[in-house]
Amino acid sequence: MSKSLNGFGALRHRNFALYLSARLLATIAVQMQTVAVGWQIYALSGDVMDLGLVGLSQFAPFMVLILIAGQAADQWDRHRIIMLCFVVEMLCGVLLLGFSLAGLQAVWPVFAVMALYGSARAFMMPAGQAIVINLVPPERFGNAVALNSSLYHAAVIAGPMLGGLLYLTGPETVYASVAGLLATAALLMLLIRTDRKAATSRQPVSWHTLLEGLRFVRAKPIILGAISLDLFAVLFGGAVALLPVYASDILHIGPQGLGLLRTAPAIGAAATAVLLAWLPITRRVGRWMFGGVALFGAATVVFGLSGDFYLSLLMLFLMGAGDMVSVYIRHMLVQLETPDAIRGRVSAVNSVFIGASNELGEFESGITAAWFGLVPAVVIGGGATLAITLLWIGLFPPLRRIDRFPPAQR
Repeated sequence: MSKSLNGFGALRHRNFALYLSARLLATIAVQMQTVAVGWQIYALSGDVMDLGLVGLSQFAPFMVLILIAGQAADQWDRHRIIMLCFVVEMLCGVLLLGFSLAGLQAVWPVFAVMALYGSARAFMMPAGQAIVINLVPPERFGNAVALNSSLYHAAVIAGPMLGGLLYLTGPETVYASVAGLLATAALLMLLIRTDRKAATSRQPVSWHTLLEGLRFVRAKPIILGAISLDLFAVLFGGAVALLPVYASDILHIGPQGLGLLRTAPAIGAAATAVLLAWLPITRRVGRWMFGGVALFGAATVVFGLSGDFYLSLLMLFLMGAGDMVSVYIRHMLVQLETPDAIRGRVSAVNSVFIGASNELGEFESGITAAWFGLVPAVVIGGGATLAITLLWIGLFPPLRRIDRFPPAQR
């Protein structure tokens, strides 16, 4: 592959550069908002359960709307869907700002706003996953995926720190900044012009059309294997949910050390994404994917057994790196193998798997830690990830044997 296709080559395309800038600003805004909402809710109620309800209030509408959102991404302009989602998320920031200025006394208004945010997120994910391939030529798609992932993880690292600093002057400062960033992101999306043709005959919403993406995934062993491998790997390897307990009871490092532990996986993922932008995977795609998941599982086991802070940091870094390789290949395979007419609905199925693995993975980690103890729970989870990797190698031989990425479907 020519060097011109690597590094920052995808940024030469105006539409993708606009999208990437908008997504960076929006992700930073959402991360800032997450920090502010958590601090404000806990300060108001002092109840840890309310923090869990913040997540549930976002996840419930997401699961209800995600299949409808997938069909919308196939029948309407994807960049306009994303723009409208940014506008709704901006409205959420404005509402939170208004509540704070009015002297918020109860937590339920925040839950209502988070439900509205979860609804926007449901429509955002399928359109956001499906649009990248519409913004760059096929030969630059891998580079675009790597840049998209690297900037996302950079925002995940920077957003909470910026939100925490701004919160020192009050939640109003955070929410005002969030609204401003999301308004700018919406304006950037408005400037995008794509040549993707809208569906000429929009299908009515029905179970048949909603489940088209699921039927397609079931019929494609490569896509089904890639999506389900990531689901079970994250489900069993959810050690990140237990980091506060590790920091306190195992490593004895306090809140500052916990902050470093939390950022280590994101740094590993971001560094790997930058590397993939310059040195993309072009051969032995299946082996690289299984290798990334195996690295994630092995690093989880070592992290579980580690009592050394620096070794733990290294293992979390490697977990992020292994996960990034898997995510990069899975995203490439799903988008390249899927015709554009149903790319939104297939992306919706992928989003369900991602959302379920993250949410259920944290739940699974908590349950196994309560049953078996902290260290055994993490070690068992990492071992289960390795076992799933070996099992999937046998169950999905087409995924194991795939050498090169397929040409993009149109």
